[in-house]
Amino acid sequence: MMTTVESANQKSAAPSSFYSAMRILPREQREAMFLIYNFCRQVDDIADSDEPREARRQGLDQWRADINALYDGSRSPRLADYLSVIRQFGLRSDDFLAIIDGMAMDAAEDIRAPDLAKLDLYCDRVASAVGRLSVKVFGLDEVDGIALAHHLGRALQLTNILRDLDEDAALGRLYLPKEMLAKAGIATTEPRAVLDSPALPKACVPLVERARTHYAQAEEIMRRNPRRIVKAPRVMGKVYGAILDLLAERGFSSPRPPVRVGTAARIGILLRYAFF
Repeated sequence: MMTTVESANQKSAAPSSFYSAMRILPREQREAMFLIYNFCRQVDDIADSDEPREARRQGLDQWRADINALYDGSRSPRLADYLSVIRQFGLRSDDFLAIIDGMAMDAAEDIRAPDLAKLDLYCDRVASAVGRLSVKVFGLDEVDGIALAHHLGRALQLTNILRDLDEDAALGRLYLPKEMLAKAGIATTEPRAVLDSPALPKACVPLVERARTHYAQAEEIMRRNPRRIVKAPRVMGKVYGAILDLLAERGFSSPRPPVRVGTAARIGILLRYAFF
């Protein structure tokens, strides 16, 4: 999500990033995180399916009804395992519902060049809401937990947006904010035309810097908390931060070969921040 869980349009940086970070958790926390992950994947699959938009809306509405029923004391078969985790870690219905609302934004339309306010709302729903569930599992206190979810969730999501430019364009989507496109002198919001523009790097660099600011603020929060509590989000932040650095180094002009953090680098991050 922060992930964080790699939900929906926290568009999975390979699930290995999530699994690596979650495997270092104690069993009860790990199992809770996998339940959150499973929820995110299922609602994401609806939002990104090839079904008509009305069918996707109905599918997400059913999940919303199931979550509301669960918190009202009823159970649906697909949420039977969630009640004990919700009670144990104090997970809030508002955060589950926010994730569904984020998926609904993608299901309702192909997002193209949202304004900064809409982009921030989207990031809050599909990433930081996942983070708010996650920090309850990790055991952070209320104030730092919400702040970490805010900053790390947005950092991860902006990194994914920058990494998945071509993948999103193939789906008719463009998450680069219209203010940054305008400042770069790009008038169109048609995804493929934006990505073919020689001015694209000028629109992407400010988003890189915004993500780095969020990473720095998240790191400041984690630094003042016990290492055992923040080791999983720290591993996620370091892996995704490395992806952002690779993207900035590669640049955003065409062609844009995929970037990935190598196995050795991932292991190094895991060893340094999870164990030593």
